[in-house]
Amino acid sequence: MSTEIHIHPAVDNGIKPAAPNFSGGTLTCLCATNPVTVEIQGQVAHNHVCGCTKCWKPAGALFSQVAVVGRENVKVSANADKLAVIDSSATIQRYGCRECGVHMFGRIENTAHPFYGLDFVHTELSHEDGWAPPEFAAFVSSIIESGADPKNMGAVRARLTELGLPPYDALSPALMDAISTHVAKAKGVLKEA
Repeated sequence: MSTEIHIHPAVDNGIKPAAPNFSGGTLTCLCATNPVTVEIQGQVAHNHVCGCTKCWKPAGALFSQVAVVGRENVKVSANADKLAVIDSSATIQRYGCRECGVHMFGRIENTAHPFYGLDFVHTELSHEDGWAPPEFAAFVSSIIESGADPKNMGAVRARLTELGLPPYDALSPALMDAISTHVAKAKGVLKEA
Protein backbone atom coordinates (compact mmCIF):
# COMPACT_ATOMS: atom_id res chain seq x y z
CA MET A 1 0.00 0.00 0.00
CA SER A 2 2.69 2.54 0.98
CA THR A 3 4.45 2.05 -2.37
CA GLU A 4 1.45 3.83 -3.95
CA ILE A 5 2.68 7.03 -2.27
CA HIS A 6 5.08 8.76 -4.68
CA ILE A 7 7.59 10.73 -2.64
CA HIS A 8 10.08 11.66 -5.40
CA PRO A 9 11.29 9.80 -8.52
CA ALA A 10 14.85 9.59 -7.15
CA VAL A 11 13.75 7.64 -4.04
CA ASP A 12 10.51 5.86 -4.95
CA ASN A 13 12.35 2.73 -6.14
CA GLY A 14 14.97 2.76 -3.40
CA ILE A 15 17.88 4.98 -2.50
CA LYS A 16 21.24 4.67 -4.24
CA PRO A 17 24.35 4.84 -2.05
CA ALA A 18 27.07 7.48 -2.42
CA ALA A 19 30.13 6.56 -4.43
CA PRO A 20 33.45 6.62 -2.60
CA ASN A 21 35.64 9.58 -3.61
CA PHE A 22 32.82 11.14 -5.64
CA SER A 23 34.14 14.33 -7.25
CA GLY A 24 30.95 16.07 -8.37
CA GLY A 25 29.07 16.51 -11.58
CA THR A 26 26.88 18.69 -13.75
CA LEU A 27 23.29 19.71 -13.09
CA THR A 28 21.22 20.36 -16.23
CA CYS A 29 17.84 22.06 -16.48
CA LEU A 30 15.01 20.43 -18.45
CA CYS A 31 15.24 22.59 -21.60
CA ALA A 32 15.63 20.53 -24.80
CA THR A 33 17.85 23.20 -26.36
CA ASN A 34 20.42 25.47 -24.74
CA PRO A 35 19.96 24.07 -21.22
CA VAL A 36 21.37 25.81 -18.18
CA THR A 37 24.21 23.76 -16.71
CA VAL A 38 25.80 24.12 -13.30
CA GLU A 39 29.06 22.42 -12.34
CA ILE A 40 29.28 21.08 -8.78
CA GLN A 41 32.73 20.27 -7.42
CA GLY A 42 32.82 17.58 -4.75
CA GLN A 43 30.19 15.74 -2.79
CA VAL A 44 27.02 17.28 -1.36
CA ALA A 45 25.91 17.12 2.29
CA HIS A 46 22.60 16.92 4.16
CA ASN A 47 20.72 15.59 1.14
CA HIS A 48 17.03 15.21 1.99
CA VAL A 49 13.54 15.24 0.59
CA CYS A 50 11.75 18.50 1.41
CA GLY A 51 8.03 19.18 1.57
CA CYS A 52 8.22 22.98 1.67
CA THR A 53 6.34 25.01 -0.91
CA LYS A 54 9.42 26.94 -2.08
CA CYS A 55 11.64 24.13 -3.42
CA TRP A 56 11.30 22.91 -7.01
CA LYS A 57 9.64 19.52 -7.31
CA PRO A 58 9.43 17.30 -10.39
CA ALA A 59 5.92 16.82 -11.78
CA GLY A 60 3.90 14.44 -9.61
CA ALA A 61 6.33 14.43 -6.69
CA LEU A 62 5.15 15.24 -3.17
CA PHE A 63 8.68 16.33 -2.16
CA SER A 64 11.70 17.98 -3.68
CA GLN A 65 15.15 16.49 -3.16
CA VAL A 66 17.74 19.02 -2.06
CA ALA A 67 21.28 18.98 -0.69
CA VAL A 68 23.91 21.57 0.16
CA VAL A 69 27.42 22.23 -1.09
CA GLY A 70 29.85 25.08 -0.47
CA ARG A 71 28.98 28.05 -2.69
CA GLU A 72 32.60 28.17 -3.91
CA ASN A 73 31.95 24.73 -5.47
CA VAL A 74 29.01 25.90 -7.61
CA LYS A 75 29.63 27.39 -11.05
CA VAL A 76 27.13 28.13 -13.80
CA SER A 77 28.81 26.67 -16.88
CA ALA A 78 26.25 27.33 -19.65
CA ASN A 79 23.33 29.65 -20.40
CA ALA A 80 23.53 31.75 -17.23
CA ASP A 81 21.45 34.38 -19.05
CA LYS A 82 18.41 32.07 -18.66
CA LEU A 83 18.61 32.16 -14.84
CA ALA A 84 16.51 34.42 -12.64
CA VAL A 85 15.84 34.62 -8.90
CA ILE A 86 12.40 33.07 -8.33
CA ASP A 87 11.48 35.06 -5.18
CA SER A 88 13.82 37.88 -4.15
CA SER A 89 12.10 38.15 -0.74
CA ALA A 90 12.91 34.54 0.22
CA THR A 91 15.80 33.68 2.53
CA ILE A 92 17.15 31.27 -0.07
CA GLN A 93 17.57 33.03 -3.42
CA ARG A 94 16.57 30.20 -5.76
CA TYR A 95 17.96 30.62 -9.27
CA GLY A 96 15.63 28.99 -11.77
CA CYS A 97 15.57 28.65 -15.52
CA ARG A 98 13.17 31.19 -17.04
CA GLU A 99 12.13 28.70 -19.74
CA CYS A 100 11.59 25.34 -18.01
CA GLY A 101 11.18 26.62 -14.44
CA VAL A 102 13.69 24.24 -12.84
CA HIS A 103 15.60 25.61 -9.84
CA MET A 104 19.30 25.14 -10.50
CA PHE A 105 20.68 26.31 -7.15
CA GLY A 106 19.67 28.36 -4.14
CA ARG A 107 21.96 30.81 -2.36
CA ILE A 108 21.70 32.62 0.96
CA GLU A 109 23.12 36.14 0.76
CA ASN A 110 22.58 37.07 4.43
CA THR A 111 26.04 36.66 6.02
CA ALA A 112 24.45 36.29 9.48
CA HIS A 113 22.38 33.26 8.43
CA PRO A 114 23.56 29.89 9.84
CA PHE A 115 23.69 28.39 6.34
CA TYR A 116 25.48 31.31 4.66
CA GLY A 117 28.18 29.90 2.38
CA LEU A 118 26.13 26.85 1.42
CA ASP A 119 24.22 26.55 -1.84
CA PHE A 120 21.16 24.32 -2.17
CA VAL A 121 21.14 21.99 -5.19
CA HIS A 122 18.96 19.27 -6.72
CA THR A 123 21.27 16.33 -7.47
CA GLU A 124 18.58 14.53 -9.50
CA LEU A 125 19.35 17.06 -12.26
CA SER A 126 22.69 15.29 -12.74
CA HIS A 127 23.40 12.30 -14.97
CA GLU A 128 26.30 11.25 -12.74
CA ASP A 129 25.72 8.53 -10.15
CA GLY A 130 27.36 8.68 -6.74
CA TRP A 131 25.86 11.73 -5.04
CA ALA A 132 25.27 11.41 -1.30
CA PRO A 133 21.79 9.95 -0.86
CA PRO A 134 18.95 11.65 0.98
CA GLU A 135 19.09 11.02 4.73
CA PHE A 136 15.76 12.37 6.05
CA ALA A 137 12.52 14.13 5.12
CA ALA A 138 12.06 17.78 6.14
CA PHE A 139 8.95 19.95 6.46
CA VAL A 140 6.72 16.92 5.92
CA SER A 141 3.48 18.63 7.00
CA SER A 142 4.10 21.37 4.44
CA ILE A 143 3.05 19.07 1.58
CA ILE A 144 -0.52 19.77 2.72
CA GLU A 145 0.08 23.41 1.69
CA SER A 146 0.87 22.11 -1.81
CA GLY A 147 -2.42 20.23 -2.02
CA ALA A 148 -1.64 16.83 -0.44
CA ASP A 149 -4.61 15.27 1.35
CA PRO A 150 -4.19 15.65 5.14
CA LYS A 151 -5.87 12.25 5.59
CA ASN A 152 -2.92 10.62 3.77
CA MET A 153 -0.21 12.00 6.06
CA GLY A 154 0.04 8.79 8.08
CA ALA A 155 0.66 6.84 4.86
CA VAL A 156 3.18 9.44 3.66
CA ARG A 157 5.14 9.24 6.93
CA ALA A 158 4.98 5.43 6.81
CA ARG A 159 6.39 5.44 3.26
CA LEU A 160 9.18 7.84 4.25
CA THR A 161 10.07 5.59 7.18
CA GLU A 162 9.95 2.52 4.90
CA LEU A 163 12.43 4.27 2.58
CA GLY A 164 14.77 5.03 5.50
CA LEU A 165 13.98 8.77 5.49
CA PRO A 166 12.97 9.77 9.02
CA PRO A 167 10.16 12.34 8.72
CA TYR A 168 10.52 15.71 10.47
CA ASP A 169 8.34 18.78 10.42
CA ALA A 170 11.46 20.95 10.49
CA LEU A 171 15.02 19.98 9.53
CA SER A 172 16.89 16.99 10.95
CA PRO A 173 18.00 17.24 14.61
CA ALA A 174 21.65 17.74 13.56
CA LEU A 175 20.75 20.70 11.33
CA MET A 176 18.42 22.21 13.94
CA ASP A 177 21.30 21.92 16.45
CA ALA A 178 23.61 23.68 13.97
CA ILE A 179 21.13 26.55 13.58
CA SER A 180 20.71 26.92 17.35
CA THR A 181 24.49 26.77 17.89
CA HIS A 182 24.98 29.54 15.33
CA VAL A 183 22.29 31.71 16.98
CA ALA A 184 23.72 31.09 20.47
CA LYS A 185 27.22 32.08 19.32
CA ALA A 186 25.88 35.20 17.59
CA LYS A 187 24.11 36.22 20.82
CA GLY A 188 27.20 35.51 22.92
CA VAL A 189 25.39 32.80 24.88
CA LEU A 190 27.81 30.17 23.63
CA LYS A 191 31.52 30.86 23.24
CA GLU A 192 33.50 29.77 20.19
CA ALA A 193 35.23 26.43 20.75
